[in-house]
Amino acid sequence: MIAVIDYGLGNLKSVHKAFKLLGYESKITTNRKQILDSQAIVFPGVGSFGDCMNELDGRNLISPIYDSIKSGKFFLGICLGLQILFNESEESPGVKGLNIIDGAISKIKFNDDLKVPHMGWNKINIQKKSNVFDNIPNDSWMYFVHSYKFNLNAGLTLTKSCYGEDFSSSISHENIFATQFHPEKSSFQGLKVLENFAKIAS
Repeated sequence: MIAVIDYGLGNLKSVHKAFKLLGYESKITTNRKQILDSQAIVFPGVGSFGDCMNELDGRNLISPIYDSIKSGKFFLGICLGLQILFNESEESPGVKGLNIIDGAISKIKFNDDLKVPHMGWNKINIQKKSNVFDNIPNDSWMYFVHSYKFNLNAGLTLTKSCYGEDFSSSISHENIFATQFHPEKSSFQGLKVLENFAKIAS
C-alpha cells in the first residue's frame, strides 16, 4: 500500500485516483502506523511552506515521514512536497523544513512578461538518468503551479525546466524522488511518472 499523506491540504484525491487507475493500492492517511507500514509514501503538497509545516507538526506527521524516509522507504514529493524536504524557503522566513536534504527554496525571479505564479504546461529536460523517468521522452510537457523553486544542483537535479530562469523540475536523493510539477495533472506522461515510482517501490 502506498500512503498518501493527508495534512489537510493538497491534491490528495487526484493522486489517489491516479494510483487506482494504474492498478496500485493507495490510502489517504494521517495514521502513523499506516504510514510506517506502507511500502512507499507520496506527499502531494499544495499551499504555503509555512502552513504546510505547521499542519504536519500539528498532526504529528513529521516523525513518521522522517522515520520512513530514514528507514529507506521510497518517498515521492509533489510540488510543495519537494520544497519541504529542504531546510527553509523564502516563502516562509524562520520556518524550518524537514531538513532531510540540505538546501533552500527561493522565489522565481519573474519579469514583466511572466505571470505569477508559474501555472500551466512546461517542458522538462532530463539531466540525469532515473528509473522514475523510464519511457518518458526528453522535453515532455508537465503541468506546474508554483512561485518558488529549487535551483539547479548537479548532485540532485533529475530534470530542469525554465520559467524566467532554469530550475530543478525534479530531484532525487537516495530513496527520495520529488517533482515540482504535478504528475497527477500531467496527462499520460505524468501518470507514467507515478507508475514508474510505484514499480520502483514495489
